[in-house]
Amino acid sequence: MNKVRAELKIQGQVQGVFYRQSTKETAVRLGLTGWAKNRPDGSVEAVFEGEREAVGAAIEWCRQGPPAARVTEVEVDWQDFKDEFASFGIRS
Repeated sequence: MNKVRAELKIQGQVQGVFYRQSTKETAVRLGLTGWAKNRPDGSVEAVFEGEREAVGAAIEWCRQGPPAARVTEVEVDWQDFKDEFASFGIRS
């Protein structure tokens, strides 16, 4: 088992462009669990849990985001897998 957890802070034009919903769709497609939410500072925060390769693919997707997004920075904090979530959700 090579499962990991990554917490991300995505900055740029990432709110109001379907970033969270697109992140959820990407995570579900990759078989990941976790969540995404908007932060008061205009960034998006996301947590992914799952196979290392799939989490890596999700992080790479986050660097681009959906078509209307303009990502300027993605901070990644790799952590130990916690098996904390049953699915991937959007938090408010």
